[in-house]
Amino acid sequence: MPIELGLWRVDDKPQRILPTLMPLEAKLEQMILDDPEILEAKLLLLGSQVATKYGKYIDVLGLDSEGVLHILELKRDRTPRDVVAQALDYASWVQELGNEDVRNIFASANSGKSLDEAFAERFDGAPVPDELNSGHVMTIIASDLDPGTERIVAYLNNFHDVPINVMKFRYFTDNGHDYLARTWLIDETAPVSASGPAGAKSTRASWNGRDWYAAFGIDNNSRSWEDARNYGFISAGGGDWYSRTLKSLPQGARVFVHVPQHGYVGVGIVQGLAMPADEAILNVDGSSQPFRSLPLKGAYRHPQADENSDAAEYIVPIRWTETVPLDKSVWRPGMFANQNSACKLRNQFTIDELTREFHLTEHP
Repeated sequence: MPIELGLWRVDDKPQRILPTLMPLEAKLEQMILDDPEILEAKLLLLGSQVATKYGKYIDVLGLDSEGVLHILELKRDRTPRDVVAQALDYASWVQELGNEDVRNIFASANSGKSLDEAFAERFDGAPVPDELNSGHVMTIIASDLDPGTERIVAYLNNFHDVPINVMKFRYFTDNGHDYLARTWLIDETAPVSASGPAGAKSTRASWNGRDWYAAFGIDNNSRSWEDARNYGFISAGGGDWYSRTLKSLPQGARVFVHVPQHGYVGVGIVQGLAMPADEAILNVDGSSQPFRSLPLKGAYRHPQADENSDAAEYIVPIRWTETVPLDKSVWRPGMFANQNSACKLRNQFTIDELTREFHLTEHP
C-alpha cells in the first residue's frame, strides 16, 4: 500500500486540506516535461510521445545517470489491465534498443542538441556512459490509484521482479494555490531489468578499433607533462591497478592524453609497449636514450617500490601528433574521463571535439 499523505494548513488551529482530482492528467505530463525534478529519480528526458515500432507512443522516455532507461506512462482514465499491459508492451520494445537507437530518439526530439552535452548539463558534468540501455524500469504515473492497478503492479514487482512501480501524485488546492505531493506504491525502487536478450543490438557504444584514452596524473610532482611533451612518453605506476591498464596499450594505437583536473593535452601514436622506468628507452632527437638519463622534472618513483614489480613507474613511448601546454588543455562538459590509466575510447563526442581542437585528420 502507498503511504497516504496528509496536508494541513496551520492557522489558529490546524485545518486539513483534502486532495482533489487533478483537472487534466495531461497537465501532469506537461509538468514533468517542464520540470523533471518533480520525479524522484533524476532523469534526462529523451522525448515525449516516443513512437515504438508497434505504432504506439510512450508518454515519456527518460535516461538516468547509469544509462538505465525509464518508461513513464500516465494512467489517465484507462483500466488497470490496459495501463499495465501497455507499459509491459513498451518495455518489450525498449529492451531491444541499442546504443545508437537511444541517441537517435534523443536527436529526433531535440533537434540541434547533443546528447553528450545535455547529459553533462543534467548530471553535473558527467560523460554519457559507454552503455546506454543497461537496463530499464517502468513507472506508471497516476493522480488517482485504483485497487486493481495496485494489486497487479505489486504482484509483478514483489513476486516476479518485474521492474514496474507506480508514482502517485496527490493534488491539493488551497486559497488559490495548487500543490502536488508524490508517493510510491512500493516503498523500494522497482528492480532494474537487464538489457535486451542475447542477439539484441549492442547497448554499448561502438569502438573504432583505434582510439584509446590515457590519464597522466601530475599530483605531488610525481610526473611532469612538460617532460612527456619534450621526450615523447606517457607513464603511470605505483601499484598494479595503475600499471595494468597502461600495459594494455598496443603499439600503433592512437591515444588521447588527459591530465586529471585540467583536460586533454595531447594525442599521439604508441611506439612500443610499457616498460619499467629503469628499463625504458626513448627515441629523443633521433637517438636512443635511457629514460633515467634524461633531465626530468618529475620524480617517476614510488617509495619502496621494486622497479621490477608492478609497483614501479611504467613508461610508454609516444610519437606526438599534437600537444598543448597544460594551461591550454581542452575540456568540454560531457567529455570522457575516468581513473583508469588507459582504456578504449568509445565516446564519440570526445573524439569529435578533440579532432577539431587538435586539427586532426581522420586517420593517424
